[in-house]
Amino acid sequence: MAAPEEQELSQAQTEKLLQFQDLTGLESMDQCRRTLEQHNWNIEAAVQDRLNEQEGVPSVFNPPPSRPLQVNTADHRVYSYIVSRPQPRGLIGWSYYMIMLPFRLTYYTLLDIFRFALRWVRPDPRGRVTDPVGDVVSFIHSFEEKYGRSHPVFYQGTYSQALNDAKRELRYLLVYLHGEDHQDTDQFCRSTLCTEEVLTFLNTRMLFWACSTSRPEGYRVSQALRENTYPFLAMIMLKDRKMTVVGRLEGLIQSEDLLNQLTFIMEANQTYLMSERLEREERNQTQVLRAQQDEAYLESLRADQEKDRRKKEEQDKVQAEEEKVRQTVLAEEMRRRTLEEEKELKSECLPPEPPADDPDSVKIVFKLPNDTRVERRFLFQQSLTVIYDFLFSLKETPEKFQIVTNFPRRVLPCLPTEEQPNPPSLKEAGLSRSEVLFVQDLTED
Repeated sequence: MAAPEEQELSQAQTEKLLQFQDLTGLESMDQCRRTLEQHNWNIEAAVQDRLNEQEGVPSVFNPPPSRPLQVNTADHRVYSYIVSRPQPRGLIGWSYYMIMLPFRLTYYTLLDIFRFALRWVRPDPRGRVTDPVGDVVSFIHSFEEKYGRSHPVFYQGTYSQALNDAKRELRYLLVYLHGEDHQDTDQFCRSTLCTEEVLTFLNTRMLFWACSTSRPEGYRVSQALRENTYPFLAMIMLKDRKMTVVGRLEGLIQSEDLLNQLTFIMEANQTYLMSERLEREERNQTQVLRAQQDEAYLESLRADQEKDRRKKEEQDKVQAEEEKVRQTVLAEEMRRRTLEEEKELKSECLPPEPPADDPDSVKIVFKLPNDTRVERRFLFQQSLTVIYDFLFSLKETPEKFQIVTNFPRRVLPCLPTEEQPNPPSLKEAGLSRSEVLFVQDLTED
């Protein structure tokens, strides 16, 4: 199935789309369009909802699981002011009242019976809130169509969002429940709510949230506040760390009387609001102090850890040096033992010393590096390697050495090399029957 084509925008909708993008900074034009469509192209409500999202308040189009409204309505110290309807005056007034009384009673009785029967047939659709912002925006549109745009600034968001903002900003929240079918609603809106003095007072002193009880969001708030009649106003503020209804105004109230009652409620609860502000400031200062203490503790902990790390590094360094010395000693001891074993093996493998009267014998005196002298006889036909092995087997002889003649001075090739794998014999080396040879230490080299 092909995706449905998007409806083309009108010129007014295009202007609102561009204006919304400028106000919110969103880059996606599709996202801007979806947001405006969700708010029925009401740019004020769409911007308000977008700002709420940026401040951490969840959008009503992605709401968290529903829960009861967290407002304390059980405080017995709530100020309540109910305005009764004026009694009829004079003979004509009482006559009209008595004539209309049966008709009114019959009308409201039949209306209540009809509503009661309707609930059995079809559940009240107001009990299910699916679009709370849409309910509020729809009420504002219908209010402006009927009473004009000169009215207090309505909070364009859900009731829960209004509570959160009032709590966060420590402001009063005035809630107005609009009863569309009530006989006093029209007069209250025209002669009280939309007057210049009430408009100025509400806009400068508090947040103002309103909705019709015929819409699910307004009906839900009505079930929470339990009004008795209309028009209904409730003053809510943060008191004892929870949002509490501190004043209820019910009935047709005049503008001057409304301002007096609201002023009285605010003055009576000003100490609570100041206490909340001071307590919040103390909490903030305590949090800042605690954060500073935590930072100081962490800094001290880091310093101690750094000190321990350096100490451990020093200990590891000392241990490594000690281990290095120990390994060096062990290696030297192992080398010494290996050298002794090699000397013993060379000594055991030496051919026997020829007798002094042997005509082929050579008498050699060796002068060692420690100025000691060693004398031994060898045979002319024996290899120079035998001389080297003899000297190597002596304890006084260094580990590495070479044998040098006195005059002319030359080094005897006692060990095999690549050029001369078989060292020459004593006779081939030109030694006489009696020689003095020097042992030169090569270990230090």
